[in-house]
Amino acid sequence: MQIGILQTGQAPDILKDASGDYPDMFARLLADRDLTFRTYLVEEMAFPADIHDCDGWLITGSRHGAYEDHPFIKPLEDFIRRAYAAKVPLVGICFGHQIIAQALGGKVERYDGGWSVGPTEYDFDGEVLTMNAWHRDQVTALPEGAKRIGTNAFCENAALVYGDRAFTVQAHPEFADSFVDGLMQTRGKGVVPDTLMAEAGKRLGRPNSSSLIADRIADFFKQTRT
Repeated sequence: MQIGILQTGQAPDILKDASGDYPDMFARLLADRDLTFRTYLVEEMAFPADIHDCDGWLITGSRHGAYEDHPFIKPLEDFIRRAYAAKVPLVGICFGHQIIAQALGGKVERYDGGWSVGPTEYDFDGEVLTMNAWHRDQVTALPEGAKRIGTNAFCENAALVYGDRAFTVQAHPEFADSFVDGLMQTRGKGVVPDTLMAEAGKRLGRPNSSSLIADRIADFFKQTRT
């Protein structure tokens, strides 16, 4: 099954040699699950010609806000709505989680409560899963058709499903601890409070649930649709 990765941002150049860019991280996360990948750098307006060019679409994280005025935002929202209407499966991670909600009528805002960084626990319908977080923006109002399946005290709408059409997660199962540590040393400086990053640093290295989320993503893409 071929998955198109809609790349909406890029990893810091200084970290790419060690970690690769976002599509590389997703290829590692979803390895050995009978999926192949094709990348489209939509941040630079390189969109697929058609919503059926791939069997499913995965939208990455980004340093941009879904509510900001960038040239790629409106075309991406239109692509999401067309894929959703045609039942071409969508997966969104962090910014991808947010832009899918926004495109379908939900609301995304910068959260007054600050940042979520590093290994973080989420309640997935009673199962506690841990993933790396790196965000301040959140989905604050759900669009029609969305069901909350993941939450915690900081991020109410941490994971959503839209029937068999979309599955989205606010956290970053694709981020290794080493990459989060690198983000704290680069993009986090002067942006994320030092105390918050110090606390997150102490949690790095603990077991996480990335492989379980990878299974859920792969199962979602491959499920039978009518």
